[in-house]
Amino acid sequence: MASSVLMRRFVPILLAIAAIVLLPLVALAAYANSLIYHPHTEEVAPNFAETQAVRIATEDGESLVAWYRAPQPGQPIFLFFDGNGGRPQIWGGRWRRISESGAGFLAVYYRGYSGSSGRPSERGLHLDARAGYDWLRAQGYQPRDIVIHGFSLGSGVAVRLASERAARALVLEAPFTGVDDVAAAHFTPLSRLLIRDSFRSREWIGGVQMPVLIVHGDADTLIPFSQGQALFALANEPKRFVRMRGSDHATLVRDGIYPHIAAFLAEHPSE
Repeated sequence: MASSVLMRRFVPILLAIAAIVLLPLVALAAYANSLIYHPHTEEVAPNFAETQAVRIATEDGESLVAWYRAPQPGQPIFLFFDGNGGRPQIWGGRWRRISESGAGFLAVYYRGYSGSSGRPSERGLHLDARAGYDWLRAQGYQPRDIVIHGFSLGSGVAVRLASERAARALVLEAPFTGVDDVAAAHFTPLSRLLIRDSFRSREWIGGVQMPVLIVHGDADTLIPFSQGQALFALANEPKRFVRMRGSDHATLVRDGIYPHIAAFLAEHPSE
């Protein structure tokens, strides 16, 4: 009798504990993609000198918006993949720093972003990356001319592309080992089981056969600094890791990432 009374008392408590533990996980499973992708759908005309908007077709029939600025002769072109809420009009400082060096850029905006058709997904973003690379090749750029550069979510896009396509170098700005690892850091390790679009860079970085530069702020409040370090440990030589002291997730351009990129590329000239 006493045990049944105790059970009746403890069952509500156990149910409450289970709800506290499980409800956030259920919510994460239901809304994971909305946490990963924050698309701005409005298409905006380029607001940077000598930059044009181009349309790029993907192999599955989507039409992507990309901002393109040609490099000066003999200079590289950055194939840039933005973060989960990226839009080209906010990166004036980035485009200025690239152009001042004489380099060019093709900033590909994923399906569902900035006027591109479709809806974002991990499979779709990898197709978008390949379409951007193939567009550059169709314009006559050789792998030695192309620097693949990914910021935040774009680092997961960039790593996989670099494992599949040749380029002069891979630059990763505030990268993760995987979206599932980021979720685990912010929620619970169990959340790894619920993330479908994981962008597991940790599984692809070993297939990258080009110089790798990783730059990460040690005050990053979104992607743990330790994930940049872990990804670096998995990368092949030649490689370099730059610790940006006091830099947060989105301040690396302001805080001086481009001089580090220029120095790295100088050490690894095109062949």
